[in-house]
Amino acid sequence: MIQVRPSEQMRDLGVVQEGEPVLAEPAQAFDLPTEREAAEEVIEKLFDAMERIGQIHPFAKGMGIAAPQIGIGRAAAVVQPASPDAPAIVLLNPRITDRSDEADEQFEGCLSFFDVRALVPRPLRITVETTTLDGQVAAATYERGLARLIHHEIDHLDGLLYTARMAAGVEPIPVEQYRQTGHGWAY
Repeated sequence: MIQVRPSEQMRDLGVVQEGEPVLAEPAQAFDLPTEREAAEEVIEKLFDAMERIGQIHPFAKGMGIAAPQIGIGRAAAVVQPASPDAPAIVLLNPRITDRSDEADEQFEGCLSFFDVRALVPRPLRITVETTTLDGQVAAATYERGLARLIHHEIDHLDGLLYTARMAAGVEPIPVEQYRQTGHGWAY
């Protein structure tokens, strides 16, 4: 039996893979509320992608996906917190306005190169400003695992992969060596 690599599964589900230019370019912000309809369409496509991916792979730590990962160079992302009861967080034109000095290092994965996991340092708390569909600016503060997920997706919108955040000398490990699948974040 031929084993399908996790990255091939993601590609087959419509996730753009590492090396594609859209992943390395800053995403274009939405002019809201003028581009409300376009933003709603991108958000719907992100939720559709999350649904397809969630049927194939469980995400005990929560999951997120950014528009560039489905080939759309716009500043939108969706994050589903680890708690299945928690509502998804929609990020439009997000930017981090504050971050804690306190940080930690945890393993992350990325749908755009899902064959590996790596230790990535991130702040334990971030404050994020987003634009609502009606053009208002909203701010929220996120902590720990949720801050990590949201920061990861905002990086995608800035054209960065988590490998850009890894400490010097740290290398990703093959997913087969990763032992935390199915477990929540450890704090």
